[in-house]
Amino acid sequence: MAVPVVAAVVLLLVSWQVVVDGPLLGLDRAVRGAVRSARPNAVLDPLGHALSDLGSGVPAVPVLLACGVLASWWWRRAGAARWWWPLPAAAATAVLIPLLVVPAKAAFARPGPLGEPLTPGQWGWYPSGHTATATLSYGVAALLLARAAGPRTARGLTAGAVALALGVGAGLVWSDFHWLLDVVASWCLAVLVLWALDRWLPRPSGRGRQASGSSLR
Repeated sequence: MAVPVVAAVVLLLVSWQVVVDGPLLGLDRAVRGAVRSARPNAVLDPLGHALSDLGSGVPAVPVLLACGVLASWWWRRAGAARWWWPLPAAAATAVLIPLLVVPAKAAFARPGPLGEPLTPGQWGWYPSGHTATATLSYGVAALLLARAAGPRTARGLTAGAVALALGVGAGLVWSDFHWLLDVVASWCLAVLVLWALDRWLPRPSGRGRQASGSSLR
C-alpha cells in the first residue's frame, strides 16, 4: 500500500509545483543544465533518441495489444475461467493513456525544456506522454503475462518493463524532449494505474499457474 500512496503524494506535489512555478522546478533546471554540459555525446545522443522512440504509440501500443493476445493464450493454458480478460484489459489501457495524458497536458500547458511558448491549441509538456505510454504499455503487458508465468519469468517480465520505463524517461530528459518532473509525474500516474489493475485482475488457478510456470522456464 505504501507504493501507491507515495506515487499519489509525489504526483500531487509535482503538479502543484508546476501550477505555482514553485521551487521544486529548480530540480528540472539543474538536471537540464547538467545534461547540456555533458552533451554532445556521439554515443548517448543517438541512444537517448532511440530510447525516447520506445515511448511512441508505435511500438508501445502494438506490443501491448500483442501481449494481451499472448496473455490470453497463457491464461487459457493456465486454466483461468476468464482467460479472455487480458484482451479487453490491453485494449482499455491503450484507450486510457490519451484520456489521462491529453487533458492534463492541455490543463497544465507547461512549456518544454527549450522554452518556446505554446501556440494556440498546442498541448503542454506536462505530464510526459511518451513516458506514460511506455510505462503503461510495457507495464500492463508484463502484468498480464506474469499472471500465468512462473516466478522466474514473472520477475524477468517485471524487470524488463521497469527497465524500459526508466530508459524511455532517461532518453527523453537527455534529448531535451522533456523536463525531469514531466517524466516523474507520468511514472507516478502509471504506478497508480498498474496498482489498481493488479488488484482488479483475476489470477489463473494455482494448479494451472504452476503447470504454465514449469513449461515456461
